[in-house]
Amino acid sequence: MRIKATAVSLNVEDVPASSRFLVEHFGFEEAMAADGFASLTRSDAGLHVVFLRRGLATLPDDQREVHAAGLLLAFEVEDLEGELSRLRGEGVPITMPLTVEEWGERAFQVRDPNGVIVQLVDWKG
Repeated sequence: MRIKATAVSLNVEDVPASSRFLVEHFGFEEAMAADGFASLTRSDAGLHVVFLRRGLATLPDDQREVHAAGLLLAFEVEDLEGELSRLRGEGVPITMPLTVEEWGERAFQVRDPNGVIVQLVDWKG
């Protein structure tokens, strides 16, 4: 198998709100969009983030009403404190303060308008 690209697909209520959040605050670009669908990318991330509106008929029955819960989008960054300051300055509520784990992970979290957790992280070890 050869993997050509990687994507995570999340079911949310308001696709445009989640898309705008990643575009405005995390530098993603909307690569494709339609009613109930948006695919976002960053040239440096190696990942596509796809938002699908809950209830879409194109989703299998057992996935249609499931909300993106119990997961988080984690982005490793070079300047964690700088990103924390920038996001605060942009008015993004910090939902988990900067935390340092014993294994060297440092992270903080925010939530998009649909409740999707975005974690910024670095490793100091």
